[in-house]
Amino acid sequence: MNSHGLGSTYWSEVIKILRNIIPVYDKVNSAISMGKDNQFRIEGILKSVFPGNKVLDAGSGYGNMSKLVLDNVSRDVTLHFYDPIPEMLNGIPGNFKGYDARFHMCSGIFEKIPFKSESFDAVICGYSIRDAIDLEKAFEEIHRVLKVDGRFLIVDLGKPDNILARILVTVYLKYILVVVAFLTAGKQGLPFRTLYGTYLRWPKNNDLNRLLSKKFSKVDFRKKLLGGAIIVISYK
Repeated sequence: MNSHGLGSTYWSEVIKILRNIIPVYDKVNSAISMGKDNQFRIEGILKSVFPGNKVLDAGSGYGNMSKLVLDNVSRDVTLHFYDPIPEMLNGIPGNFKGYDARFHMCSGIFEKIPFKSESFDAVICGYSIRDAIDLEKAFEEIHRVLKVDGRFLIVDLGKPDNILARILVTVYLKYILVVVAFLTAGKQGLPFRTLYGTYLRWPKNNDLNRLLSKKFSKVDFRKKLLGGAIIVISYK
């Protein structure tokens, strides 16, 4: 297994599980984040995406991050949806009915992004980069496709540096999350227990900050919910 990231074997297991929970994914994700998921997304988007930008929504899923861009920043953006699961991308046209926006779709992984260098003003990852096979390679690719002065937004779970806070977050993800997921979506919510496995492989907040600082000139790292949620904007 890679020192940072899921590694190819576990990544394949996670993708298989994600395919199976597509119908309830958004509902359960909102419940387990205590309804804060969109609040954190919007806070990050407002500081990293601007009118006229060309945006890569990496690990886009159904495009929730991009929809918030259109609703809170501007319709004058060009969106590229990028996800390893084609079934997720298939739901995007229906999810964006009524939006007069320019968008494109492409399937692939973080570690090999099929776009030219310096293509995007912003790369946004909402609860997705944690599922990278190799986190450092993913950061290298994202840095490559960003224009000079481009922004890389991460909104995701955080792993607190403080041991007591980390224990609280760990207990929540290991034990309470599966109960919340079951109450929200019944048996379809039970596979969300795999979230704990991805969390175990996720760097602590300070380590993540250091990894990003290796590639990016400036990192604005914001911690929420005792460090159990993070909003990070890295600048090329």
